[in-house]
Amino acid sequence: MTRFLDSLEETPREEPSVTAADFVVVANRLPVDRVVGPDGEETWRTSPGGLVAALEPMMRSVHGAWVGWPGQADVELEPFEADGIDLIPVALSADEVADYYEGFANDTIWPLYHDVIAPPQYHREWWEAYVIVNRRFAEAAAAVVAKDGTVWVHDYQLQLVPQMVRELRPDVTIGYFHHIPFPAHGLYAQLPWRDQVLRGLLGADVIGFQRAQDATYFLTAVRRRLRYEVKGAGIAIPDGQGGSRTAVAKAFPISIDTAPYLELAARDDIKARAAEIRASLGNPKRILLGVDRLDYTKGIGHRIKAYGELLEDGRLAVEDVTLIQVASPSRERVDAYAHLRDEIELAVARINGDHDTVGHSAIRYLHQGYPREEMVALYLAADVMLVTALRDGMNLVAKEYIATRTDNHGVLVLSEFTGAADELRQAVRVNPHDIAGLKDAIMEAVEMSPAEQSRRMRALRRRVLDNDVNAWSSSFLAALADVRTR
Repeated sequence: MTRFLDSLEETPREEPSVTAADFVVVANRLPVDRVVGPDGEETWRTSPGGLVAALEPMMRSVHGAWVGWPGQADVELEPFEADGIDLIPVALSADEVADYYEGFANDTIWPLYHDVIAPPQYHREWWEAYVIVNRRFAEAAAAVVAKDGTVWVHDYQLQLVPQMVRELRPDVTIGYFHHIPFPAHGLYAQLPWRDQVLRGLLGADVIGFQRAQDATYFLTAVRRRLRYEVKGAGIAIPDGQGGSRTAVAKAFPISIDTAPYLELAARDDIKARAAEIRASLGNPKRILLGVDRLDYTKGIGHRIKAYGELLEDGRLAVEDVTLIQVASPSRERVDAYAHLRDEIELAVARINGDHDTVGHSAIRYLHQGYPREEMVALYLAADVMLVTALRDGMNLVAKEYIATRTDNHGVLVLSEFTGAADELRQAVRVNPHDIAGLKDAIMEAVEMSPAEQSRRMRALRRRVLDNDVNAWSSSFLAALADVRTR
């Protein structure tokens, strides 16, 4: 799919006569962004985001279709084809983007499913928009999937789609993968439409989660809310005619395509760029790195607070240690995110004002996104990677950092509230809410001996390289195949 995406940047799209696809991915976004130049010429470029990166390798070898929103409101596009893959655009109006996406998906479901770190908002008009838009996605998928084909639905924006597709196309096999956490029942029960969402998800034959804990929370909600019989990972779903079908809910931890990170980490120009980054910071003894979307779930404020206190306490010196914080823009029209940006930038300004010297900066704060080449250079430049999320489905940045550390040096400080913590056990684990503990973990990482770094990083790299995105997609598709042969 990398070749497919690259081709879109260079060539105009081709209008196809869309044929039925044996395999259909349904996601909120298409894997490309539409760009209209000053002369009105339409081009496409690769979209950023973990889902696109995760599905690229699998989609290279599958002739299928991808159903998704093109990323702009009030844009009507016909299906088009690129490199053997049909792209099926789903149109959304500006009001639907506000209510379905910014509203219900990102101001109701997102905070609720992330342990109510921010208060979720419950509005009936948002829910109504969510139902309408989910049905539109379901109808698009049902129209393009071949007889007895497979539909793989992705993430919290589309939780009703599996059941809607089943109603329209009972012949197809349906998978659903949940990329974010699923909350404990005590939190989930707050959702006014809790039973409708559960039934929507149970339209799938296989429901995948990042962590075993998330699958357990989902199974508990199904048992307590719907009173369905649950045995292990299996759920007996009544068919309304005295019988039942069985759905499976279990963990399939997602990962990354390691090949491009290994390739970039080996390039001389990327290594030179990493050295240039260090030199631009005054060649400190240690560089700490945080890479996140600017989101209240990522624990950026906790990380900055801990680092600032270490400088204040004299345990770290600005001449010796610099923190680079990449905070890519995210959902800036949602009030909570606008407020978060103000808080983070104020905290950074205060720490830099108190501790910067003419030659050294305490925090290099970068509120922008970067191409993969620059990110790998940053990973190579960093001695310590700080992943301090308050709640995270997986966190692929942690795995990207590990993949690039071909020298087997560097330290990962990892929140125990990420899905990655279940796998990456040789990281320095932290509770980001414990600022004193976080400070000690940063010091442990800064002072760790090269031998200890190597011991830990070798084990981490084995885990990431052996369990890459191909292993993830293969395990999920194998579970779907098993359902199909029953």
